[in-house]
Amino acid sequence: MTTSRSRGALARLAALPAAGVALLVAVLVTTVAFAPPSDADTTWSVVPANADGPDGRSVIDLELAGGQQAVEHVAVINRSTQPVDFTIDANDGYLTSKGYFDMRPSDAKPADGGSWIAVPEKVTIAAGATSVVPVTVSIPQNATPGDHPAGVTASLETVSGQVRVQNRVGVRLNIRVTGDYVAKVAVTGVRAEYTGSWNPFAAGSVEVTYTVANAGNVRLVADNRVLTSTFVGENNWSDPSAAKTRELMPGGSRTFVARVAGAWPLGPIGTTVTVIPSPAGRPIPGVTAQRMAVGTTVWALPWPQLALLVLLVLAPFAIRLVAAWRRRRIKKLIMLHGKGTPQEA
Repeated sequence: MTTSRSRGALARLAALPAAGVALLVAVLVTTVAFAPPSDADTTWSVVPANADGPDGRSVIDLELAGGQQAVEHVAVINRSTQPVDFTIDANDGYLTSKGYFDMRPSDAKPADGGSWIAVPEKVTIAAGATSVVPVTVSIPQNATPGDHPAGVTASLETVSGQVRVQNRVGVRLNIRVTGDYVAKVAVTGVRAEYTGSWNPFAAGSVEVTYTVANAGNVRLVADNRVLTSTFVGENNWSDPSAAKTRELMPGGSRTFVARVAGAWPLGPIGTTVTVIPSPAGRPIPGVTAQRMAVGTTVWALPWPQLALLVLLVLAPFAIRLVAAWRRRRIKKLIMLHGKGTPQEA
C-alpha cells in the first residue's frame, strides 16, 4: 500500500475486476499528516493482517451468521521517524455519488455494520514499527441478512491555527450476514432527449438519463445497455467505462447518462434501458439477479431534411422565375436601345 500526502478525508480506490465477476474492493489508502508537536512529516499505512502481520489482502471479507463472532486484524505501520499515538475507530461504510467507498465521520455514531466492530481506542507505535490491532466483529442475533459495509481507521488529529484536522487511514470490511440473499435492481427516472444536427446528411444522438437502485440486500455491479430504434434500424450503447464495475450497496442508487449516436430524426425513437446485475465480490451460489428493462419514447422531427426537401422542390421554380426576369429585362433594354438616339444609345 503506497502513501500520499493529504489533508482530506479518506482516499478511495477504484473498482477492480476479478474471476470474471466485477469485483469492487475499495480500500482506504494511506494519507500523510503533520504530526504534533514537531514539524516532521508523519506517514502511516493501515492494511489487513493476521495475528503475525500484514497478510497481503486489500480488503477484509467476512460471512457470518447472526450471533456469530470473528476476530480479524489490521496492521498499522508507522513510517515516520518518531513515535505516534493513533486513535482507532470503526464506523459504517457507504458509497459516494461516483461509486467510491467512504466511511462515516468518526464523530457520527455507527448504526449498522460499524456498530458490530470492537477495536482498541488508542495505539502507540514506535518510529518505523508496526502494530497489529485486533478487530472483533460480533453479529447481532437478529441481524438482517445481506451486506453491511464498514471500515476500521487509524487517525491522527492536527491543529493548524484555529482549524483542527483529522487525518484517517483505514481498511474496508465487507460484512455479509448469512440468510436469504436477494439480488435485485430497479430502474427508474428514464428520460430521453434527442439532439439533432443541422446537417441534413448527418444523424443526431439520443441522450438517455436513468437511475439504477439496488433493491436487494447484497452488493451488486451492473452492466448497463441502451438500445434506440427507429423505422430505419437500431443503435446499441453499452457502458465502456470503469463506472459499470463500481458496486451498488443495498438501498443505494446511482444515476447514469448515456449518449447514443447515429439516430435519424424520423418520428418516434424507442429507447430501452437494460440493466444486467450480478453480485459483487465472490459469487453467491444459487443467487441470480434478474435483468431489468425499461423503455421510453422520444419524438424527433426531421427539420433539416424537410428544409432540404423544400429547397429541392422550390429550386426549379426559382430558376424559372429568375430566367423569366432576365428575359424581360433584356427585352426592355433592347426596346429602349431601339427608340433612343445614337448619343443616348
